[in-house]
Amino acid sequence: QVQLVESGGGSVQAGGSLRLSCAASGDTASRIYMAWFRQAPGKEREGVAYIDTRPGFTNYADSVKGRFTLSQDSAKNTVYLEMNSLKPEDTAMYYCAARKTYGTPWSVPGGYPYWGQGTQVTVSS
Repeated sequence: QVQLVESGGGSVQAGGSLRLSCAASGDTASRIYMAWFRQAPGKEREGVAYIDTRPGFTNYADSVKGRFTLSQDSAKNTVYLEMNSLKPEDTAMYYCAARKTYGTPWSVPGGYPYWGQGTQVTVSS
């Protein structure tokens, strides 16, 4: 079992920045794949960014490439999503997700058995 706790959401004006954190606990000794998803009201949950914590390989949705950056602190079992040049369309609930095995494409929510509670990001124009 893996437990995930997100933090760092909030409200910001367009063009601003936020950093989200996702702290993992539990069965984190072996390889773990983590991702950020977001879901806006009335829309499907979509993959935003992904990291294979060993060796730190990342991937991003086209909509956030060049603006969002994933990093990790292995000692703290924490991944960070740095979000810059935020746009109103980035407004959503952001969720951290994790899996222990590689299977479905990274952006498919159904491939992740472990989820955090979510943190709200609101970007005003």
